[in-house]
Amino acid sequence: MVDRAGVARVEAHERMARTDAARSRLSSEAERLARLRSSSVVPEACGPEIVQVAPARGPVETWIADECVTKADGTQHTQSAMWHGRTGARRSDVFDRMARAATAKSSDPILTPGQVAMGRDYRSLYERHATAGVQCSSLEATAQRGGSSGGGSFIDAVLADREKLARLRKRVGDGVALRKVRPSRRGGVGAAPITDRRLVDMVCLEDASVADVLKAHGWSAGRNVAKLSVSLSQALERMQGPRPRQRRFCTRFIGEM
Repeated sequence: MVDRAGVARVEAHERMARTDAARSRLSSEAERLARLRSSSVVPEACGPEIVQVAPARGPVETWIADECVTKADGTQHTQSAMWHGRTGARRSDVFDRMARAATAKSSDPILTPGQVAMGRDYRSLYERHATAGVQCSSLEATAQRGGSSGGGSFIDAVLADREKLARLRKRVGDGVALRKVRPSRRGGVGAAPITDRRLVDMVCLEDASVADVLKAHGWSAGRNVAKLSVSLSQALERMQGPRPRQRRFCTRFIGEM
């Protein structure tokens, strides 16, 4: 004989469990959406022209620019170059997160300003070349170079971007970012080697942190984060190419002093 009362109690317990699980999922989703909205808010100093809340935009960083102007009396002073004295906004990236992490630890950033600029230029160049099929967007870059709006100029711009990308990737090289170490230090026997090219692409193009690169290749964090950060710094330094040597000037004084 079936214990109908017992079956009813079990079904009621299952319904309550499903209800609690659904409430937990809804609460977690609401918290996630709230964090997403709060992280994409633009400061009021940027002005009302910029959409204040745009989750698809992601976190933003503010910036300002100053300019030196000459008054009528010949004196110079510095003033804000922003429109109506407002603050600019740009999308935050992995380099901003690395800088904030270094500041929180009261340590010097591993990447120099030139290396950070190189990483961002590489990302912009890659995105422009990847969208070369949309001719109108690439023509804007062509116009900035001073070219005409003809079809030949468009093809020339695409080829120039491709050559520059190949030149930068050649400077990165195909070396291994981390040397072979014991399996216990790299995270296990299944850890895959990390090349310099893959390291640069994941950080600059995929907005991945150094820890994310290690995790994706099966490596453990800890000491490996510092080692891989040094490899990233060296790769970005190579991408900047050779720099002209600074000339030294020597002044000779002839006669009595």
